[in-house]
Amino acid sequence: MLKRLLPFIGLILVYESFRSVADSLNSHVNYSLGPHVDKFLFGKLPTVELQNWLWKGHVQWYDFVFYAPYLLFFAIPIALALLVWKTREQHYWEVVTIYLTVFFAAFVTFLAFPTAPPWLASQNHYIQPIVRTSSYVWGALGIHNFPSLYNHLAANPVAALPSLHAAAATLLALIIFKLYGKRWGLVSLIYPALIYVGVVYEGEHYAADVLAGIIYGFGGYYAGPHVLRYIEHWGKKSQKYLKGFANSTKNA
Repeated sequence: MLKRLLPFIGLILVYESFRSVADSLNSHVNYSLGPHVDKFLFGKLPTVELQNWLWKGHVQWYDFVFYAPYLLFFAIPIALALLVWKTREQHYWEVVTIYLTVFFAAFVTFLAFPTAPPWLASQNHYIQPIVRTSSYVWGALGIHNFPSLYNHLAANPVAALPSLHAAAATLLALIIFKLYGKRWGLVSLIYPALIYVGVVYEGEHYAADVLAGIIYGFGGYYAGPHVLRYIEHWGKKSQKYLKGFANSTKNA
């Protein structure tokens, strides 16, 4: 288990450490792309419309339903990796590579093009006022300094495009459909549906971020196997080179 999981978890932690410094390497944050694309596609900001419809000024049961999948962002890929290892072991490294391909592609985007989420744009008066509902969810759980806690845990608040939550949720459904069939695939769609709607309603992402995340998810799903084959090819060449080098040293 450690042999299989440690590289995956280790690289996720590497991604997290990279993500935490991305905003300090490029401080030119874009506040306008997300709202402009959302207004072009929908006429109004979906976050505002969803909050006008669903937000009642205090936490409702569905706020927990939307936020729980958001919190499972890193747990779901690891749980899926464990499931695949135990039930479809021949696909394990392919699944791991697919996720890591998406994560690091997203990091490059965060580095090159930092973008603000709706709650930050609202806070800085780039869009109309919205509620960051997660603060109220945490408040209902007894944690009242959520912004300080979040800023400590999520060191890059301007990593909105693409929505990596949407990308990872998309990958979950794609992989389940491929490895476990249509029935379980249809069940797995519940998770991305909650993520897609939830992150927009909560003010964590624009709909444009979610659409970009879906595109990244599909891109990683199809690119991952090619990345894995390249890694395996490079690994075999390296082993062959090292073996040849060791033999030549021994003969010398």
